[in-house]
Amino acid sequence: MTDGPKNDDVSTPKTTGDNLTAGKTVDEKPVEDSAPAAGLEREDAQPSGMEPEQGLVEGTPVQSSNVEVRRGLFHSQGAGDTSGFGEMQYFVGQPHGSNRPFGGWFDEVADAMALEIPAADQAITRVVVHRGEITFHVDREHLLAVAKALRDVESLRFEFFSGVSGVHYPTDTGAELHAVYHLLSLTHNRRIRLEVTCPDADPHIPSLVPLYPAADWHERETWDMFGLVFDGHPALTRILMPDDWPGFPQRKDYPLGGIPVEYKGATIAPPDQRRSYN
Repeated sequence: MTDGPKNDDVSTPKTTGDNLTAGKTVDEKPVEDSAPAAGLEREDAQPSGMEPEQGLVEGTPVQSSNVEVRRGLFHSQGAGDTSGFGEMQYFVGQPHGSNRPFGGWFDEVADAMALEIPAADQAITRVVVHRGEITFHVDREHLLAVAKALRDVESLRFEFFSGVSGVHYPTDTGAELHAVYHLLSLTHNRRIRLEVTCPDADPHIPSLVPLYPAADWHERETWDMFGLVFDGHPALTRILMPDDWPGFPQRKDYPLGGIPVEYKGATIAPPDQRRSYN
């Protein structure tokens, strides 16, 4: 009776534990021009997950994203670097859409939306599945129709509005401002996101207050912090900052210091003047 192959027997093919490649053998021979070490990327490397993919309906092209390449730790410039982090390269931007099938109930929701929403191919510009969550990118002209179908169609029934958040991407030309809506289906116990974009030069998005009254204060806060104008809102006024406050504090181009603050008649010095940092 002979012993079986030992653990260190290199002639034994190994299998991966990945669900996508289960049962497939892995060739352990060194591959030329292999991937760089973790944290470092080649200049011509394609970001992971950035391949052209499909939209809501299979075969529908999706919009490409504006990807910015940054280098160095914390995007710092001009400082001497002895740590090696200055060679790090990473990618910042919106991911491309995900391929069908999305997996699980995501496909049920996508199929129902494609069936129930008029001109779904134009209304849904991209679908992104990331970290076990799904986001539908919606053209702002179709936002009300999409939201109404999500709320009313029996197979969807996203009847609970959790909130809307603003995002500012200064380098995303033509779509600098994003509104991200969080919806919950109490009927089916599902959560999805809707993401709508608009240019900084025309920051208008339809208000969802007529469909979801709970959006009232959420849209006011998003207007207050990012300057997104929600057309049709019953009273779009500031909710956190004074009515005459200049600018929108959570935009990325808003100055971090040097803004004089007045509170109930008392003047507070800007942060960069309160103590000597230099």
